[in-house]
Amino acid sequence: MRTLIRLEIVRALRNRKFMFFSVIYPPVLFLLLTAGADSHSKLSGTDVSVVMYYMVAMCAFGAMTAVLMGNAEMIARERDKGWVRQLRLTALPGRGYVTAKIASAAAISLPSIVLVMVVAAAVKEVRMDAWQWGGILLSSWAGSFVFAALGVAIGYLATVDTARLIAMFCYFVLAMLGGLWMPFTVFPAWLQHIAEYLPARPYAALGQAIEFGDAPHLKDIAVLAVYLVVFAGGAAWMYRKDTAKA
Repeated sequence: MRTLIRLEIVRALRNRKFMFFSVIYPPVLFLLLTAGADSHSKLSGTDVSVVMYYMVAMCAFGAMTAVLMGNAEMIARERDKGWVRQLRLTALPGRGYVTAKIASAAAISLPSIVLVMVVAAAVKEVRMDAWQWGGILLSSWAGSFVFAALGVAIGYLATVDTARLIAMFCYFVLAMLGGLWMPFTVFPAWLQHIAEYLPARPYAALGQAIEFGDAPHLKDIAVLAVYLVVFAGGAAWMYRKDTAKA
């Protein structure tokens, strides 16, 4: 299993085209969304800093881009080419396959998060305590595992032709309802209530709590933990089911 994890990480880091869009796109989007705003500018009708809000949002958005879009299409292609079938003929357990895919996705998401934070500090002069920087980095990175597992599940369920479409639909809907492109408060109350139980909103809320000097809420952590178990468990179950057939 360790060999496969190492192989998946190396292969992901060598994909220059995907690395460019996964790592460079989020900080560029952060600069576009905060153009004309400084560290003291507030979101309309709130006491929340525009720059701080979108820094946390783009950390989450960049990680989602890397782990969800990459995993889904890549796994669908591997299944189509027969690579996954070859793995099923080995003694590799389902949890090993899912872990390897999540690990490779996490290797890509981490540079994206770090670069957004560096740009925010260097260009927008964001200043926080050291524990807040570390907390936002860790929560954004660890929370992305949920979406990496979702990407594995989509890649195992969908075909090569439909994997990208399904992943993009999930990606855009979750990002929008998670408040990653616009303040969460602009949504009607009923939609906010629904979004709180979808994975993207609790994910973004982890970093937002830390930026205000608070600990992440247990409810948000619990929601993400449930989704991680469901997505990873479902993907591992599908892997084992196919192994039995092979």
